[in-house]
Amino acid sequence: MEETTRILVADDHPIFRDGLIRTIEQEQTFAVVGQAGDGVEALNLIRELHPDLAVLDISMPAMDGLEVARRVHQEALPTELIILTMYKDARFFNAALDFGVRGYIVKDSVSAELLTCLRTVTEGHYFISPAISDLLIARERRAASLPPIEPLFDSLTPAERTIFRRVAENKTSREIAQELAVSIRTVENHRTHICHKLGIKGHNALLQFAMENG
Repeated sequence: MEETTRILVADDHPIFRDGLIRTIEQEQTFAVVGQAGDGVEALNLIRELHPDLAVLDISMPAMDGLEVARRVHQEALPTELIILTMYKDARFFNAALDFGVRGYIVKDSVSAELLTCLRTVTEGHYFISPAISDLLIARERRAASLPPIEPLFDSLTPAERTIFRRVAENKTSREIAQELAVSIRTVENHRTHICHKLGIKGHNALLQFAMENG
């Protein structure tokens, strides 16, 4: 007998969420063990139930799907994540993969792709909607074009590396300052030095670089 895959479904639209659940339960080896209408509830249920998979809408009240993914990744919770989105946006896509998301489905295709995605992720692979395959190709090309990271990081001081890792977690200067018990000005100075050493120009450019390489 095949082992049952335990799944959490989170979407703030009850009718759409019910449709996802009905689709998932067509597969005998899948069992929906919880559902949530917002990101905070979803994260709490992931912590409590430890489902094998969580299907998360990217746009939810209280906490969006990417923030749930970031916290699951940060806390190393044993749940694989699948994001549902209306957005064919490279920023969201790259952030999702950086936070450990294994499946990324465009909502327009969810009825046709959800079960295939769940099976693929359960088998330990990634699933990306063919509709946004160009985003994956662009990500791979960008990664291939970047210079080797290790020599660049060697130039960072321990304090700068600490800041860089937190920037990669999409934390603001204020959040970093509070965590490290330093002033916001100190954090901003470190960020400026990091950008100079790594040859990065612009606040958002550092965030993008850190999320791709942190």
